[in-house]
Amino acid sequence: MSITVQNVTKRFGAFVALDDVSVTCPAGELVALLGPSGSGKTTLLRVIAGLEVPDGGTVLFADDDITRHSARDRNVGFVFQHYALFRHMTVFENVAFGLRVRKWPEQRVRDRVKELLHLVRLEEKADLYPANLSGGQKQRIALVRALAPEPKLLLLDEPFGALDAKVRAELRDWLRRFHDELNVTSIFVTHDQEEAFEVADRVVVLNKGRIEQQGAPIEVFEHPANEFVMDFLGNVNKLPVRVEGGRALLGETGDVEVPAKVFAASANGRTDAYIRPHELDIARTAEGGNCMLAKVVHINPAGSVVKVRLLAEDFGLMINVDIAPDRYRALALKPGESVFVTPKAAKIFEPEYAI
Repeated sequence: MSITVQNVTKRFGAFVALDDVSVTCPAGELVALLGPSGSGKTTLLRVIAGLEVPDGGTVLFADDDITRHSARDRNVGFVFQHYALFRHMTVFENVAFGLRVRKWPEQRVRDRVKELLHLVRLEEKADLYPANLSGGQKQRIALVRALAPEPKLLLLDEPFGALDAKVRAELRDWLRRFHDELNVTSIFVTHDQEEAFEVADRVVVLNKGRIEQQGAPIEVFEHPANEFVMDFLGNVNKLPVRVEGGRALLGETGDVEVPAKVFAASANGRTDAYIRPHELDIARTAEGGNCMLAKVVHINPAGSVVKVRLLAEDFGLMINVDIAPDRYRALALKPGESVFVTPKAAKIFEPEYAI
């Protein structure tokens, strides 16, 4: 079932939580609402769930206007960050709770609960209480409890926020596979960019109650609509440049040219160039020119990349560079050493997109 939000506005007193928001979640897709704290993502989720009534706008389930329907009438499954399991009930009874409230026949309840516990590989935990489960197990139980009544839509509010990094990574992979098996339209809230891009079919980026951009993860990452999206989606280097004759120059004397498309409206003025850490290279020599002298401040081996933090004193800039482990080994970098940093790509946004 598809979900369509049209021109929704929601205020809490003088605070505008949602400002004319429109978004479509196609049937069967897993959609991430991504943004900083206070951006409106949880409010949007609660409006879709029926837990908040919008001040204006429309919410459609398929072609049905359900804007004024109660949460109970929407048949929505909701998963909270802190599990919200009943501590006095066993795992089995937690999953069965919503079915018994809906007066399902007892045999159908038992069959459905067993089916779901098998699906999440927790059949052997059926008779345990939540206190006997790990954080990851609790969240899986919370998820199947929400799915037990066969909801039309699954909503998840920062479902992995209370878990440690390793368990979060495991559950992200599990949620993606689980969603593909069930094919239920799902919307989840997160402020974790990696989580959104790894799990979702579509990403909706919110800021101050408005949608900045929405689309497939690769589209949003490779073609950010504006400076906010570019800056929010990861550890971005923001370099002050001077535009002259269609060239973006770094430094008062224009020693380094930043390779970025310069829009006509940016001609002959000062602006900012955005460069992701992997779009910079490090070398021992200044061969080829167009580079910055920088001192290595910190080195952090981080799995598939090595994160290097450098100080370019001549430009007054701290710079973050990501390099491949083999490149790091070849350079044999050490803190305190001087190297040369070369920009390989950058983005400059048109003035009307400025935040």
